[in-house]
Amino acid sequence: MAKLESTFKNMVLSLFIISVVAAGALAGVYILTLENINAQKKAKQEAAILAVLPEGVAIAEPEEVNGLLVYRATLNGENAGAAVQTQEEGFSGPQKIMVGFDAEGNILNYVVLEQTETPGLGSHIEHWFKHAEKPGQNIIGRKATGAFAVSKDGGDVDAITAATISSRAFLKAINKAYAAFKNGEVEAHTGASQLNKEEVVEETEVTNE
Repeated sequence: MAKLESTFKNMVLSLFIISVVAAGALAGVYILTLENINAQKKAKQEAAILAVLPEGVAIAEPEEVNGLLVYRATLNGENAGAAVQTQEEGFSGPQKIMVGFDAEGNILNYVVLEQTETPGLGSHIEHWFKHAEKPGQNIIGRKATGAFAVSKDGGDVDAITAATISSRAFLKAINKAYAAFKNGEVEAHTGASQLNKEEVVEETEVTNE
């Protein structure tokens, strides 16, 4: 009996040691991976800021406005607009977007930093709203007013086919970015904020979007 007890204790001790070592190894891998992921996110963020602003601008340290990060830009000492990092909850998760405005509030460009929308549907937010050949899909060069809305909500922007929810979220994020850019309490909305039953059926039956 004494031998059995001794063997059981050794097994428990061995398992405990193995668990501690494994946990330590996993923690180390997590820390190394996290640092790499954060570095990649920072690099993508910096690239996005440059992509949505004119070349040669000086970019100030970010300021927080309405909970969003605003990167003011100057060119030869003059106001050259700003890049705003905005986000909104989409159909499948948060949409994180960098938006560039010129000094007059016209949209220069946008870059989607993160999104988990349905591939082939809501994921089209990355390019759909900068389609130069289709004015209804293009917000680039337009004067932002804080009230972009899809046509289904009475606006003049074409929603992504079968992905109205994702489109609404995207435009709401743009509206919020403009409000932060103006550094004021500009109402950020995209028209109707709720879907009726028919819209939900339309989007979920065929596309889950």
